[in-house]
Amino acid sequence: MYVAVKGGERAIDAAHAWLAEERRGDPAVPHLSVPQIREQMALAVDRVMAEGSLYDPDLAALAIKQARGDLIEAVFLIRAYRTTLPRFASSRPMDTSAMAVDRRVSATFKDLPGGQVLGPTFDYTHRLLDFALLAETGVPPAPTAPAPAEAMPHVTGLLDRDNLIEPEPRCDDAPGDLTRSPLELPADRALRLQSLARGDEGFVLSLAYSTQRGYGRTHAFVGELRIGRVAVEVELPELGFAVEIGEVELTECETVNQFKGSRTEPPQFTRGYGLVMGQSERKAISMSLVDRALRWQELGEDFTGAPAQDQEFVLSHCDNVQATGFLEHIKLPHYVDFQSELELVRRLRAEATAASCPKEAAE
Repeated sequence: MYVAVKGGERAIDAAHAWLAEERRGDPAVPHLSVPQIREQMALAVDRVMAEGSLYDPDLAALAIKQARGDLIEAVFLIRAYRTTLPRFASSRPMDTSAMAVDRRVSATFKDLPGGQVLGPTFDYTHRLLDFALLAETGVPPAPTAPAPAEAMPHVTGLLDRDNLIEPEPRCDDAPGDLTRSPLELPADRALRLQSLARGDEGFVLSLAYSTQRGYGRTHAFVGELRIGRVAVEVELPELGFAVEIGEVELTECETVNQFKGSRTEPPQFTRGYGLVMGQSERKAISMSLVDRALRWQELGEDFTGAPAQDQEFVLSHCDNVQATGFLEHIKLPHYVDFQSELELVRRLRAEATAASCPKEAAE
């Protein structure tokens, strides 16, 4: 029997008030400001922007503060806010070869035009707690002057020059937009890359790892990983030319993958690609591995049944906001559903008892 729940509104208001207290923490400790989060938790901010599909470091930092550091909740807040914003223009395709590079490494060539730039990275640090940070003062260090930019062509161009890697797959059709239209399967590569770019980093990382362990046809080298700022340009019909409206930080990864060739194609390397807003090299590398695994059909390869090759599995489960909504709805009231299940189980048990012990049931 269904019984109406009473007093729920007061309980919810109290829960909200308690949540606000928990978010603030000990009042004796200075509050964490949005600029502090933006500047000192930049990688968390970048992840929220990437998975929230909105490039705004201040709003991402605000969402992290409001969500008490729960990045998936922060992504949810950003996506919800983005739906309220008008769309007044679409930018031109960004030229990542003109990127103002902060970090640029290659695992395939040691000497590169423009050189390798280690940049800010944990790759060469010892994974030991730095207790000196506990005694950090609020005095900011002196800023360092940025190094002059140098032309850095893409590494895959070196292989492309000798026809050792497949031509860059191109499509002249306007790409779809997952922020405005729901995903439809089968999805073309543009939509797959969009879905992976805003997918959960942990999920995409796990899929990429599975391809390296043999669940897919991926044995990749990082042709190039670059992080830096790229100009954003918008075509203005009134002017008849493009105008630069700002710049965004991007992480781009191109992987070089083995390919034995086919009856129509000579042996050559193939490509995997990842592009993520902000500094998120783990996500970009993972993207490129999964992208390559999903291209098995267009490259004439066999489907081995690996999860990373199944675009329905990958694209339907990589979105953390969608997954969270479906997962967390089961903690909401399901009293009527459970009562019907409970009644069914009791009836089935009674029938089973009667069938196995007819004499006892008769008594």
